Amino acid sequence: MYTFIIPEILAWLSGTIAFIVFLEHFIKRKPVHAFFKRKWVWIPLLVMALSILSGMLSNRTYAPGFAMPLFMHSMAPGGMPPTLPFANIFHFFKNEPNFERVADIGRDPNDVPEPITRTSPTEVKINVVVKEVISEVFPGIYFNYWTFDGTVPGPMYRVREGDTVILTITNHESSLHAHNIDLHSVTGQGGGASLTNVNPGETKTIKWKAINQGLFIYHCAMANVSTHNSHGQYGLILVEPKEGLPKVDKEFYVVQGELYTIGQTGKKGLTVFDSNALVAGHANYVTFNGKVETAPRMHAKVGDKIRMYVGNGGVNLISSFHVIGEIFDTVYPEGAMGEGSALLKNVQTTAVLPGGSTIVEFTVDVPGKYVLVDHALARMNLGAWAILEVTGEAKPDIYSQVPNDYKINSTSTDSSQKEVVNKEIDEYGAASKMNEH
Repeated sequence: MYTFIIPEILAWLSGTIAFIVFLEHFIKRKPVHAFFKRKWVWIPLLVMALSILSGMLSNRTYAPGFAMPLFMHSMAPGGMPPTLPFANIFHFFKNEPNFERVADIGRDPNDVPEPITRTSPTEVKINVVVKEVISEVFPGIYFNYWTFDGTVPGPMYRVREGDTVILTITNHESSLHAHNIDLHSVTGQGGGASLTNVNPGETKTIKWKAINQGLFIYHCAMANVSTHNSHGQYGLILVEPKEGLPKVDKEFYVVQGELYTIGQTGKKGLTVFDSNALVAGHANYVTFNGKVETAPRMHAKVGDKIRMYVGNGGVNLISSFHVIGEIFDTVYPEGAMGEGSALLKNVQTTAVLPGGSTIVEFTVDVPGKYVLVDHALARMNLGAWAILEVTGEAKPDIYSQVPNDYKINSTSTDSSQKEVVNKEIDEYGAASKMNEH
C-alpha cells in the first residue's frame, strides 16, 4: 500500500532540501562559471535528479481505461498530475495502524434480506457499527473508507410498513471522526441524525415507526455531509408494503457512489481524499458497491425473474441506470410504492437521483453477461459497471446471429418481399466470400 506514497514523500522532502542547499550556495557564489566548477555542487543536483525520478515512479498509474470491463477497455485520456496533501498526511500516519484492513470493501450484491412473510407489525432491532477502514478500490489502489458495518454500501435493511424500529448505532473506537445516521424512511428531525451523533467509542439508540412504504437511502449526515457520503457512508432500507411484494426468483442490492481522490484516476498506492474535487464534482471513481468490480458477483439462470434494489449514494451525479441487453419489465420510479405511485413498463434506462433509489424488475430470457451501467457511459472508465452472469440454454428464436446464407422462412406470406430479401442476402453472402479471399 505504501510502495508509492513513501517514495513520493521522500521525493518531495529530499528534493526540497536539495534545492534549498543548492540555492543557498548559488546565491553566495556570484560567478556562475566558477560555481559550477566546484565539486560539491553536483551532489545536490544529483539528489534533485534522483528525487524527480523517484517522484515520477511514485505516481505511476494504470493504463487509461483500467477500470473498464476487460472486454470493453477504452482509450480514455488521463487527468491532472497528482499532488500530496502534507497537511493531513502526518495525522493519518499517526492513526493509520488502528484502521482495520478490509479485504473486500464492496458489499455483496446478493446480500439481500429475505422477503417478509408475517402479516402483522412487530418491533425490529437494527444494530450498526460505524468504522473507518482501509481497503482497495482496485488492486493496488487503496482508500480510507468510512463505513456502516465495514462495507460500501452498508447493509440493506428490510422492515414492514407499520413496524417499530429500535436502531442502535456504535462509532468504533478506532474512528477519527464523529458520525451519525440519517434514514430517509424516518419521519422526524434529521431522519434520525439529530439523535444519533456518536463520537468514537460512543453508542446511541433511537426508536422510530416505519409509516411510509418504499425503498429509501440512508447515509451519514454529520457535517460536512458530502464528505462523509463520498467516503462510502450510505445504504438502502426497504419498507415493504403490508401486503408484501410480488415473488421473484432473484433479488440484488446495488448502490452507485463516488470517490474523490488527489491525483489522476488510476494512481496506485494509498490515495487521499480531495475536497476540491468533491466540490467541483470531478469524481475519480464512480462505482457500484464501493469498488471497481473485477469478477461477476451476480448470477442467474435463463427464465429467472430478477428484482434489483438500486440506490445512489451520490453526492453529485445523477445515475442513468441501464442493463445492457435487457429491458425493465417494471420500474418503481424513485423507489416509490403505494396508492398513487406509478409503475412504469418496458423501460430502457431509469434515473436514480443522488440520495434516491429505484426498483427494477426484468426476466432474463437469453444467457450471457449483462453489464449494469450508468448510461453516462464515460463513467464506465471510472468504474461504474457490474456484471449479471446468466447461464442456461441459448434461445436462437430470441437472439442469434444470422448466417450469410440465411433464407427467409418459406412460410412467409409475402412471396415478393421474400424473393427480394433472399436475393439481397445472396448478394451479401457472395460479397463476403470475395472479401475473405
